[in-house]
Amino acid sequence: MGRRTALVRLSLCGLVVFLAASCSNITRTHGYVPPDTDLEQIVVGVDSKDTVADVVGRPSTSGVLSDGGWYYVRSKFVAYGFREQQEVDREVVAISFDVDGIVENVERFGLERGRVVTISRRVTDSNIKGVSFLRQLFGNFGNFTAEQLVN
Repeated sequence: MGRRTALVRLSLCGLVVFLAASCSNITRTHGYVPPDTDLEQIVVGVDSKDTVADVVGRPSTSGVLSDGGWYYVRSKFVAYGFREQQEVDREVVAISFDVDGIVENVERFGLERGRVVTISRRVTDSNIKGVSFLRQLFGNFGNFTAEQLVN
């Protein structure tokens, strides 16, 4: 009888450990956003696309506008237990260039309560290019499923 009780207790302990582990969250980060220390090396109105590529690297996304901005995007996803993962944070660094390929704007955007907010901005002009692209990019916040990410 003592051996059977010990086996039942061991099984219950194993079940409790399994349930506790399955309820923990799994956090995944996708994409790359250059740190502020790297962005501070970029001089607005002086640096070109080539120097930006040397300092922070080429982005995985670029604008479709005639001048073509560069967009660095990082998203954070959290999955709790067996539930579907959800995007909980997205950050975008937008570097826009003038027609000569010289840096015109360096901006960092994030999300606060589901709304796009400007975290930092260094501009030579008050005109922000590519705002509709950023709205589309942030508009997809939370609209991804695990199946879409796998495909």
